[in-house]
Amino acid sequence: MPAQPTVFLDRDGTLLTEVSYLSDASRTELLPGVAQALAAFQKNGIQLIVVSNQSGIARGLLDEGDLVAIQNEIDALLEPYGVRIDGYYHCPHHPEVGVAPERRRCQCRKPHGGMLDTAAQDFDIDWSCSVGVGDDVRDLQAFAAKDLPSVLVGTGKGRAMRQKLAEMGKEPDLYCAHLAEAIPWIIRHCIPNNS
Repeated sequence: MPAQPTVFLDRDGTLLTEVSYLSDASRTELLPGVAQALAAFQKNGIQLIVVSNQSGIARGLLDEGDLVAIQNEIDALLEPYGVRIDGYYHCPHHPEVGVAPERRRCQCRKPHGGMLDTAAQDFDIDWSCSVGVGDDVRDLQAFAAKDLPSVLVGTGKGRAMRQKLAEMGKEPDLYCAHLAEAIPWIIRHCIPNNS
């Protein structure tokens, strides 16, 4: 199979309404416009891969079963739009809290790019036509580790992070109030010949 353009997506605050250490699948709620945006990407042949820090596992606030239940709920919420997430990746670690093996320094926790490296073992990714989307500076740093252009969305922590970036004298490649606003830019980047 040829390498495919891919959108790497943070989960909480980017796809889902921000809930501190979401552990209850019944509280899973897509942000407005997310399903429509993902449908537009998938219709254009773009893979959808979620990469999410989940230190709540290290903290003992949720377990892998809770995480799977939340992913199943996301899938159920997206199904009426004909959307399926191609892959879910998460980092259960935290460098300072919890107990081993989750309490450790790792290469998968954003701002590191380890989850993207793992996804590359499972999927044929056209890195030259791929993009990352998140609501935190750590997301953008993880995408930059793979030389991916990135979108900072103003949902979740995004507005505060935009201010933090500005104070550092930096700008994201694109800032949008929400994911749906980024549709044209992402499609242009991922499908360069698409008019």
